[in-house]
Amino acid sequence: MMKEILNKVLNHETLSREEMHHVLVGITHENFPNEQITALLTALQMRGVTVDELLGFRDGILETGVPVILNSDRYIDVVGTGGDRKNTFNISTTACFVIAGAGYKVAKHGNYAATSTSGASNVIANHGVVFTADPDKLNRSLNEAGIVYLHAQLFAKAMKFVGPIRKALEFPTIFNLLGPIVNPSKPQCQLLGVANLDQMRLYKSVYQKIGIDYGIVNSIDGYDEISLTSDFKVTTNDYERVFRPQDLGFDIAKPEELVGGATEEEAKAIFDSVLENRALPAQKNIVLANAAFGIQVLEKGEKSIEECIEIARESIDSGNALRTFKKFVELNS
Repeated sequence: MMKEILNKVLNHETLSREEMHHVLVGITHENFPNEQITALLTALQMRGVTVDELLGFRDGILETGVPVILNSDRYIDVVGTGGDRKNTFNISTTACFVIAGAGYKVAKHGNYAATSTSGASNVIANHGVVFTADPDKLNRSLNEAGIVYLHAQLFAKAMKFVGPIRKALEFPTIFNLLGPIVNPSKPQCQLLGVANLDQMRLYKSVYQKIGIDYGIVNSIDGYDEISLTSDFKVTTNDYERVFRPQDLGFDIAKPEELVGGATEEEAKAIFDSVLENRALPAQKNIVLANAAFGIQVLEKGEKSIEECIEIARESIDSGNALRTFKKFVELNS
């Protein structure tokens, strides 16, 4: 089977969603030698991945992984593709607790840092949280704190079969694109930060095929989130627009104000300072902006972004975001 797949790719043919699904499942069954997997990943990266190819691998990862059934019919994940090499503080993770503090449900999917000082799992674990795949514990966290954290390594079992290959290749592959779309709880809403407009177009088509409510954001100067350091583009189910920070009442941020520090402890301190409402104005504003667009997705675009910013601001200013986080830590430690 893999010989046929490789011949197709080498002949500049695209692969179907079903073919890619079979390949992923075959990888988890160790049906293919590493050399063939390496050849496929390299060829796909050189040619560029199609929507159906990406969805086929997504299908396989979800099928072979640990499913998560949450007792809620509407919740959001806020995530970035990573790899922008900007080493920002944990903006998406902080925004998730602001959204939950505003009364919405959140299922955050994340992992340890790959290219930055502190990933979502790093900052969560550094507060004493113990990761779990226990469905009762996950649902209790969602029900009582409004947020649940899904540590990717407990759920996406397929990833361990390609870990050594990905490390040896030392360049991005299709697996780098999968992280944002393999949340095992299959959220109905997602806010995704991408590092460039090519990725924005790719994920827009992916979300349209999956059929969820989405927002995709990209800062024009290369951040995979709303950085407020420049204009930024947003595309949702309802609109596509370029915003200036001033359009939302925010000052332009300086790149150095977004840096997550040199150590995990420094990243943790910034995360805490935002939730405790004592962060730099730029740090707070960046979290407010990202949380607000997440809230707008949850609201199906029926609230203006200005209204959503005020909802997010109230979450921090009232202390609800901090109380939500403390409750989350209590339930998950």
